[in-house]
Amino acid sequence: MHHADVAIVGAGMVGCACADRLVRDGLRVTVIDPEPPGSGATAAGMGHIMVTDDSEAQFALTSYSRDLWDEMATDLPASAERVVAGTLWVASDEQELDACHSKAGFYKARGIHAEVLDEKSLASAEPNLRRGFVGGLRIPGDSIVYPPVVAAWLLNRAVATGRCKVVRRRAVAIDPPRVMLDDGSAIESPAIVNACGAWAPRLTPGLPIRRKKGHLVITDRYPGFCFHELIELAYLKNAHASNADSVSFNLQPRGTGQLLIGSSRQFDRVDPENPSGPPIERGPEVEDAMVEKIVARAISFMPGIAKMSAIRVWTGFRAATPDSLPLIGRHPQIEGLWLATGHEGLGITTSLGTAEVLGDLMAGRAAKIPAAPYSPAREMKH
Repeated sequence: MHHADVAIVGAGMVGCACADRLVRDGLRVTVIDPEPPGSGATAAGMGHIMVTDDSEAQFALTSYSRDLWDEMATDLPASAERVVAGTLWVASDEQELDACHSKAGFYKARGIHAEVLDEKSLASAEPNLRRGFVGGLRIPGDSIVYPPVVAAWLLNRAVATGRCKVVRRRAVAIDPPRVMLDDGSAIESPAIVNACGAWAPRLTPGLPIRRKKGHLVITDRYPGFCFHELIELAYLKNAHASNADSVSFNLQPRGTGQLLIGSSRQFDRVDPENPSGPPIERGPEVEDAMVEKIVARAISFMPGIAKMSAIRVWTGFRAATPDSLPLIGRHPQIEGLWLATGHEGLGITTSLGTAEVLGDLMAGRAAKIPAAPYSPAREMKH
């Protein structure tokens, strides 16, 4: 039986960041995943490193994490394709422009550079937006990375210390102090981290996590078409809608000159014959109707997209919690089990902050930001 100080189940961005952080505490870490690092939800995401203001706790974790990304920027390989494009929230009417001013006040009061653009400044910043938008909010410090490359780089950096091993097997059960693998073997560790994202409840039943499916479209190369990560102001409202399918405009310029177009959100379906029963899981297949809605929404913001060629469409699954905050810390009922999951659409942004908070908690140190809002106990107390 293989032994480790910490066993991390899941080699997505969060799991790899946790491994990279924990080896710096001198711990012997084993990462368990049958797939290459960053090949699941990490590879399906947009790679946006952003500060958000949806709640104080979300702001604390995203701003802390963005600072960590900035500190790590000079170490990243060129293949990480990091671009500091900034985020530009687009306002469709005066009510949304008022929201821009409110958001700007929130950010500025907390030391984050933010600027409100009027209609003319918006058109100058993004000439290919259709006319008629009244303004927007620009957060210049936000950036973009290519997530699977960064995940692999973080894990390789951990392995290079000699204190991290990777086991390419599927975990079939977590029963502390053991993780049972699909070949009948086991990893034994006094601390096990479930970092499996949307699939975490399969190994730890009862976690308050729902799968939220998303589609993305990537185009051929059109350098100079847009200069910021563009998001409509209604995005956050749609992102946290309780059950309804939703589509929001979200356009990201990649370092390659390609454009990544999003985004959609779909929870698992309710069984019409048994509405009170368990939901029917959505499969990973591309749904043409959702793709059509995403593209139509994008064209309504930037008509030039209608003349572009899309080269690939794919789906992924976000791990959504009831309050849209991740679960970071000790499982309240299972001794030896730790959680680093439930990040929904912010897993790339908050991976580094999650790893720091988890590392501090496991070491008995005070975290750099209050850790209580992310405690698994908050959502599992019932």
